[in-house]
Amino acid sequence: MPGKSKQEWQETTLASSLKRFPERQERFETTSGIWIDRVYTPEDLEGFDYGAALGYPGEYPFTRGIQPTMYRARVWTMRQYAGYGTAEESNRRYRYLLEQGQTGLSVAFDLPTQMGYDSDHPLGRGEVGRLGVAIDTLEDMEVLFRDIPLDRISTSMTINATAPILLAMYIAVAKKQGVDPACLDGTTQNDILKEYVSRGTYIFPPRPSMRLTADIFAYCSQHLPRWNTISIGGYHIREAGATAVQEIAFALANGIAYVEAAVNAGLEVDQFAGRISWIFQTINHFFEEIAKLRALRRMWAKIMKERFGANDPRSWMLRTHIQTGGSTLTAQQPMNNIVRATYQALAAVLGGVQSMAVSCYDEAVCLPTEESVQMALRIQQILAFESGVADVADPLGGSYFIDSLTDALEREANKYIAKIDSLGGAVAAIEQGFQQREIQESAYQYQKEVEEGKRIVVGVNKFVSPYPKVEKLLRVNVEQEKRQVERLLKVKKGRDNSRVSHSLKRLEQVARDGGNTMPAFIECVEAYATLGEMCDVLRQVFGAQKEYLVF
Repeated sequence: MPGKSKQEWQETTLASSLKRFPERQERFETTSGIWIDRVYTPEDLEGFDYGAALGYPGEYPFTRGIQPTMYRARVWTMRQYAGYGTAEESNRRYRYLLEQGQTGLSVAFDLPTQMGYDSDHPLGRGEVGRLGVAIDTLEDMEVLFRDIPLDRISTSMTINATAPILLAMYIAVAKKQGVDPACLDGTTQNDILKEYVSRGTYIFPPRPSMRLTADIFAYCSQHLPRWNTISIGGYHIREAGATAVQEIAFALANGIAYVEAAVNAGLEVDQFAGRISWIFQTINHFFEEIAKLRALRRMWAKIMKERFGANDPRSWMLRTHIQTGGSTLTAQQPMNNIVRATYQALAAVLGGVQSMAVSCYDEAVCLPTEESVQMALRIQQILAFESGVADVADPLGGSYFIDSLTDALEREANKYIAKIDSLGGAVAAIEQGFQQREIQESAYQYQKEVEEGKRIVVGVNKFVSPYPKVEKLLRVNVEQEKRQVERLLKVKKGRDNSRVSHSLKRLEQVARDGGNTMPAFIECVEAYATLGEMCDVLRQVFGAQKEYLVF
């Protein structure tokens, strides 16, 4: 301990300094409004139990990481979120990224695919291939993964409402490649609750949607033991304007709801919990993001062990992917985004993630070009192999500031979880609009601070200067939609339509009877039924969800 107490230091050295050099603002705080002191000492961790709060890497409560050696054994999986236009174009981008050293795929699907519409549907007009790749039938999926061996690559699919259909297609492609589905590595995002909270690409009401999520849990526990059955999303909650505390709390509350749904469906918690994965975001406040990831691991470990009685240590582990902050990218002075992405990626590494994708500097103005995607991948590679940050597990463990901030985030997030529990759980709270209102308020306050100049965004409201426009913008050719529709019509014409009809009727029956829908989806997919046809069947059975309007 220093010779004097913190109070004595404040009354002497600090008081003298403040008279000569006043601080540049009255209050310093994180993006969650957590007050930041000038300096942290052991006094700020009074009563801190090292063993219970930190422990060692690879041991409960996993605050310091889920692996004993972390990146000394293997660096995190490097992915770049990619997909646009037709399956052929996205396949070329995936093979390019793998050639550049990417170690896993992250598939973006277009809006019609996410919303359960075929490319020829009137509501999909103008959106085909825009936000990601268009997938209508198994043939599209076959083209998407052509010359990509599914037994040697891990694939993350950002898909939610139609997750069981896309997983069924992936399984069918693997079979066609001669790959045993039991050998498949990857993730279906499959997190429908965050769609109602923050993103909006839902199709059915929450409760039947939760059933489809549980169906994937049950099917994969038997047939795809290496598949991550869900990637619970804090990322999209944060993108919508939530604070770090809200990101933690709302994502974990959703996780609790999924575990409860699976247990209520008859699964043992240790049968599926080890295959739950997560996706979070790292954005502006460097130290808050590091502390957030540490708090998340500790909180989830406690939830699984104490609330659900999980016995397998793998069930206690929070394994997460990170995407750096898309909402922090600016169209003004876009090269500044390289700096933002780099320190956000560094926060993810210091926070102990298992997988990462770095946002590209041109994403605020267009789909990422090959040049910007390569730059984003190089950021990860330089951090991994040049910076030295991957050489020690939890290098910031023992920081008085980091440990104090980790405790504060956990404390504030637990207040939100208790509130959601009091409302009847995540689903009931969503139906009451609770999470939506909280996020809207946080987003409003953030934007207000930016517009009033209280929160600085370099190049936007301060340090504004002329900048060269981004060259070589990547735009989706309008002819691509036409080609996609033509392929869809060709598939419909060439398939066995009696087989399609039979498979769709079986899907309807299973959906009505309460059986597991995954085998029926696989049967439909292998008959080349379209994604839209399958979703139309489920719309008839489950109904369609309208937006929860909250103000």
